[in-house]
Amino acid sequence: MIVWLKIIHISAVSVWMAGLVSMPGLYVQRAHVADKDALYRLQGMVRFSYVVLISPAAFLAVASGTGLVFAREVFVTWMSAKLALVGALVLAHTFAGLVIIRLFDEGQVYPVWRFLLGTGVVLTLSAGVLFLVLAKPDFEFSDFLPAGMSEPGALRRIVEGVNPWTTP
Repeated sequence: MIVWLKIIHISAVSVWMAGLVSMPGLYVQRAHVADKDALYRLQGMVRFSYVVLISPAAFLAVASGTGLVFAREVFVTWMSAKLALVGALVLAHTFAGLVIIRLFDEGQVYPVWRFLLGTGVVLTLSAGVLFLVLAKPDFEFSDFLPAGMSEPGALRRIVEGVNPWTTP
């Protein structure tokens, strides 16, 4: 069962991340559309890619990954860091959907700087996930956080000084 979960997970993650990397390239084509027919074809291709290919792959990736976490009992620090990066990829996925909603309105274009930024962010997040999965580095979050942040109740002590609703 774990082998099949891994096959599904790796396949879905590959399609999801490749789709997220390719979406800004499709968006940028909006500025180079010659006529309305070409615009409708581009819009159909972008929406089909997002709704039929990328979003189900994202769902399968997250669902099969969740199954693998519990099947393999992988409760280590690098997995938490990976899940944080996957959460950022989910935000990038959501942002891609919001771009599609407005991109094909009259007079809209997708600037090249957004293409570069969007592609760079998704590539960086994908590379981070790949690094954490393959390297499985041994680290603790306390190595990167300020002193005391990894202790239970630390946030309350930090916020007490600036929270106007606490009593002195």
